[in-house]
Amino acid sequence: MRFYEIELPLGSLNPESVETALLEVGASSITFLDHGDEPVLEPKPGEVRLWSDTLVRALFQESSDAALNLDRLASALGPHVTKTARVRAVKDQVWERAWLTGWTSMRFGRRLWICPRAAPAPEDSQAIVVRLDPGLAFGTGTHPTTALCLQILESLPLEGRTLIDYGCGSGILGIAALKLGAARVTAVDLDPQALLATRDNAQRNGVASQITVQGVDEELCAAFCVVANILAGPLIELAPKLTSACEPGGYVLLSGLLSTQAYAVKAAYASGFDMVKVVERDEWSCIYARRVS
Repeated sequence: MRFYEIELPLGSLNPESVETALLEVGASSITFLDHGDEPVLEPKPGEVRLWSDTLVRALFQESSDAALNLDRLASALGPHVTKTARVRAVKDQVWERAWLTGWTSMRFGRRLWICPRAAPAPEDSQAIVVRLDPGLAFGTGTHPTTALCLQILESLPLEGRTLIDYGCGSGILGIAALKLGAARVTAVDLDPQALLATRDNAQRNGVASQITVQGVDEELCAAFCVVANILAGPLIELAPKLTSACEPGGYVLLSGLLSTQAYAVKAAYASGFDMVKVVERDEWSCIYARRVS
């Protein structure tokens, strides 16, 4: 199936009105993009926060009439749309996997490697290799938050221990922990695609019998290490739950937060943990702490 894009500046238009108009003329997907390299911090729950210079890009099947769609958009949003919008053909591809192009094997710490499933093995006899296919879930190790968690996990005394991977995504962190010697992992996520990807990747790495996959509503058993690579807001909200899930003397890794958000997250966990350090990469942070015995 072939596609084309209609791209236009948001300007002073209401984003909800633009989205509604595009859907009514048959858009298959709609993306709001930063057109001016302007950072936007994590929004509050229910808040839609866009850039001052926002670009709207909508995808359409080639079978629909681009000229007719532009006229209908102009009627709904204003005549200026026909002057500012751009139409271009889009090469067909497997969209769900296009973002993986160029992803290669990466090392974290001294011996942990995250490799695409078909990549050649690292030339390192001591390498601990996790073979990964993220599917539609988050987690390849390329994002600084995941990389920070992997780097710290590689340094922890995980041999024979238990771990909770809260917000497991592709399962990358839990599977890495098992490859590093952990005995059992509980992988938790609210996204069914993440649970599916975690099961598949655990099977691919030969650790399926050591991993329990569950939704966020199920009860957690305490573990030696709790890893949560999500967002600052949910980390603060989940502080009582994740604190209770960490065994006395165990460790917590909290990631997915910007460096500017680290203080607020640390404060939410301060009563239950001795703060070890905040590790940073680019503008992202990972809090690494030990549970008070």
